[in-house]
Amino acid sequence: MKLRHFVIAGFALLLVVAGGVAVTVQQALAPANPSAEPVLFRVQRGAPLARIARNLETGGFVKDARTVIWLAEYRDLASRLKAGEYRISAALTPVEILERIAAGTVETYEVVLPEGLTAAQIGERIEAAALVDAEEFAKIVGDPATAQVLGVEGDTLEGYLFPETYRLPRDLPPLEIARAMVGEFRAVWKEVEPKAREQDLSMREVVTLASIIEKETGAAEERPLIASVFRNRLARGMRLETDPTVIYGIPDFDGNLRRRDLENDDNPYNTYRIRGLPPGPIANPGADALRAVVNPADSKFLYFVSRNDGTHKFSTTYKEHVVAVNTFQRRRGSR
Repeated sequence: MKLRHFVIAGFALLLVVAGGVAVTVQQALAPANPSAEPVLFRVQRGAPLARIARNLETGGFVKDARTVIWLAEYRDLASRLKAGEYRISAALTPVEILERIAAGTVETYEVVLPEGLTAAQIGERIEAAALVDAEEFAKIVGDPATAQVLGVEGDTLEGYLFPETYRLPRDLPPLEIARAMVGEFRAVWKEVEPKAREQDLSMREVVTLASIIEKETGAAEERPLIASVFRNRLARGMRLETDPTVIYGIPDFDGNLRRRDLENDDNPYNTYRIRGLPPGPIANPGADALRAVVNPADSKFLYFVSRNDGTHKFSTTYKEHVVAVNTFQRRRGSR
């Protein structure tokens, strides 16, 4: 009888202990704070599971780091946790938090890159968003090996960093940022390439001419006309004589283009001196400028001059051009 009572008592104690463990586990798996708002949590690149779990506990996202480690191992998530910045909340369960980190659903930030920026200007914009170091980005962009890896013509990525609105995460390596931009360029190039081949134009030639068009006008409807002028001049063996190329070749340009700059034979981008296209792109053109190169307007124009309102006056002969210059430039300068 006594033995029977002892067995019953022991079994009852076991049930109590088991029940307590079950309650403890259930509590550990529950959200740490059901009313918490989402905040940013950062997983450092190369951080081990134990450190991630400890940081989650310290940050108040979970109740117990040991539970996080056990869950990650049990659900085979430990090796799949990805570095980055995550917007998570203590209102999520530990399982939900781990699954987000394993899925790599990182926080992203918008970067707007308009048409016509140089690679250096693009690096500055991305750095301003605290997403990359501009110098590191410049090294990647200027490395011939990068251009080769990403499959574009030339020694740098100038011209191939496609203007677009991007959403980028923190801690993305400069090469991957560049890869995303070149990927957008290649999508448009796939459309342009057949006509470029028909016209015996290389990728680099199209991008170089498109970059000049982009710098010459901000009026979308003028791009095919600007393209026709340059295509007509190239066909006749005339110099392009375009200021933006000269400016690109001047280190630390101060904003004032001087006559001596136009007469400088040492500037390889001085299209007042060289014939044909400059050595490479001078900016990063958008889709419309790329399309304009292979679809120029049907015109006989050889000259254009700014009307000082964002548009241009186009001329067929030099005589007409001189009249236009006198009308829109010299007269303006005498006011």
